Amino acid sequence: MKSYQYIIILIFFLTSAVKAQNELPLHLDDAKIKSLHNLMNPVLQSNLEQELNKVPAWKKLISQNKMAVGVIDLSNPEEAKYARVNGNQMMYAASLPKIAVLLAAMDAIEKGQLKETPEIIKDMKLMISYSDNQASTRMIDRLGYDKIESVMTSEKYKLYDKKEGGGLWVGKRYAADGATNREPLKNLSHAATVEQVCKYYYLLANGKLVNNNRSKQMLDILENPALHHKFVNTLDLIAPGARLFRKSGSWKNFHSDSVLVWGKDVSRRYILVALIDDANGENIIRNLVVPVEKVLKKALIL
Repeated sequence: MKSYQYIIILIFFLTSAVKAQNELPLHLDDAKIKSLHNLMNPVLQSNLEQELNKVPAWKKLISQNKMAVGVIDLSNPEEAKYARVNGNQMMYAASLPKIAVLLAAMDAIEKGQLKETPEIIKDMKLMISYSDNQASTRMIDRLGYDKIESVMTSEKYKLYDKKEGGGLWVGKRYAADGATNREPLKNLSHAATVEQVCKYYYLLANGKLVNNNRSKQMLDILENPALHHKFVNTLDLIAPGARLFRKSGSWKNFHSDSVLVWGKDVSRRYILVALIDDANGENIIRNLVVPVEKVLKKALIL
């Protein structure tokens, strides 16, 4: 084989490696997928707390358990880092837990419990991208509360865990009527903790929700959100070229948002989740992105 052929082959393998690194879901070995507790990083944790506490109003909300923030640094997926404030503080999360319905639906489709029709695919996209309540209610009715609960509490995911403060829960249709199945710890109908939502996105990014193909399908549904507020409002300005996979929620004083940011530059690859119980929650969430990115960039330098 001539030298130029070796060079062509080398370029091909290097290009393939870079492409694989930029693809979602990621292609990590199962042994490299860790629990969030094992991803916790003391330096990232300290820097996150310091940055959030610089804003007196945020510091007060955090001390009152009315503000929770979680972040996972994915700049090096094999060495992901996690930090959180009030990570296991469960709050009413409005439409954010529709991601639980999405996972339950994919699980049901994969197991042959729900037929994958164009109508159902359309409803899942409406439920996530536009946060359409009618589409969400149709999906909940198709699945039933027992199915959603069984997936959230399963040993495979434990996205709702009583021992860890609860987590993702959908126990009410997104409609005025109908039976309910509220979660057992706080009697909430639509609940989340930042830790369990961070776990959801971490498993999703690594192709571990249902399987790689279904994770890819879920990522496709979560990408390019139609609603450009909260995190997305800021990211549109500072990172217009980044891929965003997102679900948010709002009801009265309760504001929530969750996003997987996948920038062309590896320094802008992370998961960010926030739950706020405050009338100014929308603006707080918008204003969180820049200080969190500052914390992440600081971690890269160290």
